[in-house]
Amino acid sequence: MSAQDRVTDALYGLGWGGVKKLPEPVAVRLGRSIADLTWKQRGKGVRRLESNYARVVPDASPERLAELSRAGMRSYLRYWMESFRLPAWSAERIRTGFEPKDLHHLTDALATGRGVVLALPHMANWDLAGAWVTTQLKIPFTTVAERLRPETLYDRFVAYREGLGMEVLPHSGGTAFGTLARRLREGGLVCLVAERDLSSSGVEVTFFGETTRIPAGPALLAQQTGALLLPVTLWYDGPRIMRGQVHPPVEVPGTGTRAEKTSVMAQALADAFAAGIAEHPEDWHMLQRLWLADLDPGTDSGKDPSAGPAGGPAAGSTGGPSAGPVAGPSAGASARPSDPGKGTP
Repeated sequence: MSAQDRVTDALYGLGWGGVKKLPEPVAVRLGRSIADLTWKQRGKGVRRLESNYARVVPDASPERLAELSRAGMRSYLRYWMESFRLPAWSAERIRTGFEPKDLHHLTDALATGRGVVLALPHMANWDLAGAWVTTQLKIPFTTVAERLRPETLYDRFVAYREGLGMEVLPHSGGTAFGTLARRLREGGLVCLVAERDLSSSGVEVTFFGETTRIPAGPALLAQQTGALLLPVTLWYDGPRIMRGQVHPPVEVPGTGTRAEKTSVMAQALADAFAAGIAEHPEDWHMLQRLWLADLDPGTDSGKDPSAGPAGGPAAGSTGGPSAGPVAGPSAGASARPSDPGKGTP
C-alpha cells in the first residue's frame, strides 16, 4: 500500500471512528466549517461544482453561482458528517430523519411481488434514504459499489453499508448484473445511483440542454426482469430532515429494439433527475465532470484528473465515494459512489 493510500484509508477511518462519537451539533458545525474553508480555497472540485450549477441555473449571476456553490459544499459535507455518524444513529433517529413523497409507487409494486429498481442522482444523503428503507419499511435491498484503492477503503465502505442493512455487490468481475437480475425476479429491491456514466457503455441523453451519458443498467434491468423502474430525488429541508420524491415509473416502451427502448427510458430517467435537481440544485453533489463537452479532447473517459483518490471529505476533491451505490457498465450503472460517478462506493 502506498503512502497516499495509507493516508486516505486513515482519514476515512478517522471519520467513521471519530466523527460518530461527536455530539450532533458539534458534527454539524465541523462539517460546515470544513465546507466553508474548502469553498473559500476554490479548488478544482469547487470550481467544477460551480460550473455544473451554471448548466442547471443558466441565468444565474456570478454572485448567485457563488452562493449556490457554497450551499452545495455545505450540503456535501453534511452528507459526509451524517454518513460518518449514521452507524451510531438510533432506529428512531433514522425513521424521523427522512420523509419521502409518493412512496406508494414503491410499496404497491413490492406488495404484488414485482421487483423494483430505484435510480437516484447524487443528491443529499442516499445512504440515509437506504437506511430508512431497511429500518422503517423493513425492506432489504441490493446495490453495487466499485472497488476502490486501497482495498481496505473499499472494505470500509462495504462494511459501512452492510451495517445499514444493504447487500453490496462488487462492480468488478462482471457478475453484478446477473445477481441484480435474480434479486429483481425474486421480487426484490435494487437501488442504484445512476446519473453519471461517461464510459463507452453509457447511454447518451440530453441533460439540462447538453449531452451526457448515464448508465444503461437501470433500463436494461427493468426490460429483462419486468421490474418497475422508479426515479427518486432527494433534498435537505432543515437541519434534521431530508425529504424525497418517488417519481412516476419509467415505463418500458411497447415497441423498438432493446437499444431504442433503453435510449427512451434513459432519457425519461434523466428528465426526472433534472426536474428534482432544478428544484434543489444545492443538494446535487456533482463535483466531477459530467457533460461530454467538458471531457478532455480525444478522450472517452469520465475520469477527472482533478479528482482525489476517493473524493470524500478531502477538501476540494472532485469525487468521492459519492455516497451511493452504483453499478458499473456491466451492471448497468455508473460508478462515482463508484465515482456508486464512474462509480465510487
